[in-house]
Amino acid sequence: MEQPIIAGVAADLNDAKITILGVPDRPGEAAAIFRTLAEAQVNIDMIVQNVSAATTGRTDVTFTCPTGDVARALQALLDNQEVVGFERLTSDEGVAKISLVGAGMRSHPGVSATFFEALSAADVNVEMISTSEIRISVVTRKEAANAALQAVHTAFGLDADGEAVVYAGTGR
Repeated sequence: MEQPIIAGVAADLNDAKITILGVPDRPGEAAAIFRTLAEAQVNIDMIVQNVSAATTGRTDVTFTCPTGDVARALQALLDNQEVVGFERLTSDEGVAKISLVGAGMRSHPGVSATFFEALSAADVNVEMISTSEIRISVVTRKEAANAALQAVHTAFGLDADGEAVVYAGTGR
């Protein structure tokens, strides 16, 4: 099995989290939400939808966007509340996104375990999770970002004792 090549850990302190509460759980609702946001020129990153409550037939959808897009996103959604059909909105600008980036993570089962163990050891609570073939990202409180960054950095041996050598050129 190939060893994961962890390229680095990054923190984004300029994200906000918006939750759309009480969305009817039926085809087309997510499309209406994200079309509304696209037309308002809101950039979306992470998206999480909860499991529908059986008693209400409604669900919650949470996404992240740049803090500079929050007011525009909230206004666009409120302007289209009848079309989208949600009950209410919440927003939170006190979040940060921590991302582990690298190659070969998908074929190496220990990467996720090490990542989440490092966050746990640093007493960092995870509010959202998103993964891809080259990235694991979590949303946490902004004030926990430095501890999370350092813990994950150390867990993957990215602490350097020596100096880094960077080679650059024209590629010719």
